[in-house]
Amino acid sequence: MANYIFDGTMTGLLCCVFRAFKFKEFDVLVTSKQNCQSGLFDENITVESNQEHANRVWSGLKSFNSNVGLRNFYYAFLSEQEEVFQHLFNFCIYCFHSSESIDRNYGHPDVLAISKWAKQVGREKHRMEAFVRFKKSKDALFISLVNPDFNVLPLIQAHFIARYKDQKWLIYDEKRNFGIYYDLKTIHNVHMDVYEVDNKIEVGSSQSFNIELDPEEILYDQLWKDYFKSVNIASRKNLKLHIQYVPKRYWRYMNEKTV
Repeated sequence: MANYIFDGTMTGLLCCVFRAFKFKEFDVLVTSKQNCQSGLFDENITVESNQEHANRVWSGLKSFNSNVGLRNFYYAFLSEQEEVFQHLFNFCIYCFHSSESIDRNYGHPDVLAISKWAKQVGREKHRMEAFVRFKKSKDALFISLVNPDFNVLPLIQAHFIARYKDQKWLIYDEKRNFGIYYDLKTIHNVHMDVYEVDNKIEVGSSQSFNIELDPEEILYDQLWKDYFKSVNIASRKNLKLHIQYVPKRYWRYMNEKTV
C-alpha cells in the first residue's frame, strides 16, 4: 500500500488528493512528516506542497460541498490529528467519485468522523473566545498566552479583531510556538521564545510575562478579582456544574482563578 507523506499543512494534504487522482491511487495511507510511522511493506511517497495543485482540489471541493461542509473540512483539519488527515483524504476521494453533494451523508464513516472532529474544534474555538484574558504591557500591547488542544488561532482572530479593534494585541499559542498580532490595521503571524516571555513577572499565576507590564495592570487585576468575589454567592457554589461549563484546563487564563 502506498503511504503518502506530506508536510502537515492543508496545502500538502490537498496535494495528496491531487496525486491520488493523477496516478489513480485511491487505497492510500496519508501521514504527516511529524508522525510518519510506515509499515514494513508500505511504499513511502513524499508529496511536495504545490499551491496550484492544492487550489485545484479546493475549487473542486467547493463545487461539490456546501459552506457547512467546507467549514467542517477546515475545522477538522485544524484538529491536527493523524486519523483526521486520513478521514479528510478519504472524504475527498469519496466526494470526487460521487455525482452529488455528500457532506451530510453521515452514514459514511469519513463524513461522520469529520463532523465529530469539527464539533470538537468548534467547541474549543468558542471556549478560547470566552476565556482568553489579556495583560497590558507598558507599551500598550495587550498580551495573552494560550495552550489550546487544537490549532484554533486562525479561527478566533476575527472575533478579537471585532471586539478589540482599537487596541494592539498579541495572542500566542505556547504549544505550537506561533501567535497572531493585531497592529490596529491587520493581523501578523509571529514567532518568539515563549519561555522568555512566560517567566519572571508574575501577576497571580494564571499568566506570567517577562515583559514590563503597565503599572496599572496589577491594580486592574485586583479590581477584577474583587468584583468577581463580590458578585459570587458562596452558598450557591456548585463546583461540579462550574467545572462542566469552565473546565479546569482553562482556569490558567482567568484572573479570578488565581490567588
